[in-house]
Amino acid sequence: MDILENLNQQQRLAVEHGKGPALVLAGAGSGKTRVIAHRIAYLIRNSVCRPENILAVTFTNKAATEMKERVHAILGELRSAEPLISTFHSFCVRLLRQEIHHAGYRRDFSIYDTDDQKRLIRQILKELNDPELEISPREIISRISYAKNHGVTPGQYIKRFPSETAEDVQFIYSKYNSHLKNSNSLDFDDLLLISVAILKEQPDTRRRFSERYRYILVDEYQDTNRPQYELLRLLTAAHNNLFVVGDEDQSIYKFRGADIQNILKFEKDFTGARTIKLEQNYRSSQNILSVAGAVVQNNTERKGKVLWTENDGGDVVTCRYEESPRDEAIWVAGKIQEILELYPNHHLAVLYRANFLSRNFEDVFLEEGIPYAVVGSVAFFGRMEVKDMLAYLRVVFNPDDDIAVLRILNTPPRGIGKTTIELLTRAAIDKGVPIMRMVREKAHDADFPGRASKSLLRFEKFVDKWIGFEQNHSVAQLLETILEDTQYAEMLRKNELASEAENRLANIEELIRAAAESEDRGETVTDFLDRAALSSELDHFDPNTRVALMTIHSAKGLEFEVVFLAGMEEGLFPHTQSMGSSEDLEEERRLCYVGITRAKKRLYVTWTPYRRNYGPEAGSPARVSRFLEEMPRDLIEGLDREIYEPMDQRQRLQTSSHTQPRNRDWQEPTEKNRVSKEPFKQPKSIAELKAYLAQQQKPKTPGTDDSKKGTVLKAGMRVRHDKFGDGIVLSRERRGNDIKLVITFSTAGRKSLIERFAKLKAL
Repeated sequence: MDILENLNQQQRLAVEHGKGPALVLAGAGSGKTRVIAHRIAYLIRNSVCRPENILAVTFTNKAATEMKERVHAILGELRSAEPLISTFHSFCVRLLRQEIHHAGYRRDFSIYDTDDQKRLIRQILKELNDPELEISPREIISRISYAKNHGVTPGQYIKRFPSETAEDVQFIYSKYNSHLKNSNSLDFDDLLLISVAILKEQPDTRRRFSERYRYILVDEYQDTNRPQYELLRLLTAAHNNLFVVGDEDQSIYKFRGADIQNILKFEKDFTGARTIKLEQNYRSSQNILSVAGAVVQNNTERKGKVLWTENDGGDVVTCRYEESPRDEAIWVAGKIQEILELYPNHHLAVLYRANFLSRNFEDVFLEEGIPYAVVGSVAFFGRMEVKDMLAYLRVVFNPDDDIAVLRILNTPPRGIGKTTIELLTRAAIDKGVPIMRMVREKAHDADFPGRASKSLLRFEKFVDKWIGFEQNHSVAQLLETILEDTQYAEMLRKNELASEAENRLANIEELIRAAAESEDRGETVTDFLDRAALSSELDHFDPNTRVALMTIHSAKGLEFEVVFLAGMEEGLFPHTQSMGSSEDLEEERRLCYVGITRAKKRLYVTWTPYRRNYGPEAGSPARVSRFLEEMPRDLIEGLDREIYEPMDQRQRLQTSSHTQPRNRDWQEPTEKNRVSKEPFKQPKSIAELKAYLAQQQKPKTPGTDDSKKGTVLKAGMRVRHDKFGDGIVLSRERRGNDIKLVITFSTAGRKSLIERFAKLKAL
């Protein structure tokens, strides 16, 4: 096939680029993966270089797998060596398995994931024994990672990052690093940092890798951090053949260390670089692209692109106001039911800024029988039973791995109690040796308590048996033996509900199958363990999922026919913690751009001013997100529309049309649902509410009994409460035999009251 066939002009320019550095600015949906795959094929087909001289790096296993499949689809199965297509971390693991002895580690090192890191930090905190230290393990891990990625050693920490807790963090950081080294283990940051250090300090190693990989391609370059940038500089210093594809408008991982300056300053850092822009979008309607462009153009840190498409103009964006987070979820559920009834093959996503927003959607979707998947929940390799089995494997191949030893030492229970484990841990720390070494010592110590030493001896014999067994058997067979020897299945059946136990055992069976498939591919045991350690939940995202719930960060790289952007309020999106910095605010805007451009055909945005922690409980109702106000008014409907009393929410779901598409997303005023001659506009603040009440209050008509029986309090009506004062009814909802009223009061804020107990007077 003609490799350049079906590429547009700009894509061809990128694919045909010769030697030297190139920056391909690829807007959302412009075919960046297509360009990289075709360039790899072009280099091979035109004999520019051999396949084994090509290195392509990206950020997820899923993206790397997709790229490999595309290259094979273009070229067919290669008869010679394959190009190396991997993630940054996988490439570094490959390098370190060969070269880590230069840094004083053994090649059988373990890789600590986040869960392992937390366990280690908790162990160190226990040793520190400072009840006044109020820093979570997660926060400590974040600070250590930030320090590592900025080249700050434990000894420099206090000076570089002074704070009230800096001294404690420095102590923990130092202990953490020492433990990793003693356990012959690395965390994710170390994979990059030690690789960079070896390439810097070992000229022969640097020369070998640079000669091996003469053409280097990078996907999602805007997401690279400083160590990844340094790695690429070192690998390409001899030939300068660096081809990067990225979009500065999608740089959204600063919290992980991503540095947008890497892409903004590419031409300056790589002299003679060629820049090519991909601006034709193949994913979304023009209206969606125009809305996204209008938002992101408010940023100053960007090179600038104008996305266009040959697709239809499409529908305008719909903005939906609701009176509560639950009402927001109910409206979205109704709309999803409506869409899937008309278009059963559509894929839909509800995207949000923060994970906590999923709860109401999950509750309502369950009630309404809408099948959904939450992306970002526990990934396969992060499940308890899978991590337990992997910990056994890690101990077999690296007995110095303390965290793995501690995880399995008494799992399943084998008579090695908490006191024994603490004694082993303390002795290992005092002697500066791995815990497994102390297990072996105490197992044969006549002075150690007899029952404990017998349990340790049984554990030691099992470990030795598995180490010997592994030498002549597959990993899958080793896992089956461990499962049988430990009676792990019996533990699950004893301690779990039957259905849960069977689910966990099914996961272990899947792990055993994965190990067998890994061996069939010719991978080593360390390859299998490395793949498990570097796996993420997004690697297991099912593309057939009809309705997905996920954060916008998790949605990057995905696309859906219909997208709901929920929680579009100031203080939530953009997040309140980002409002004090123009740099952080611009990243929030880029995040919004990413969310918008996930939509192919239809985009809905929803908001409510009365979300917990962002409404009256935090001081005042939230206002609509500035990002909505930055959208072109002729391309968004509902933002300036007046709010009328909504129909009963349950009725809304039951009566939504399934036979004809509804073009109106707001309930229009009618004689039946109009609650006053003047339409009610939701106050944006308590002060505005007070002003409204003062303006609208009228003297009572003589002889009128406002508290008479039969008065129906509806949304928009003004009421008075003996304790809370004057307010406005926001919503009326039946709860069993009672009526729940949600009312915002001028002094007391938002309250939920049962009508028959509230003793309210209509004004």
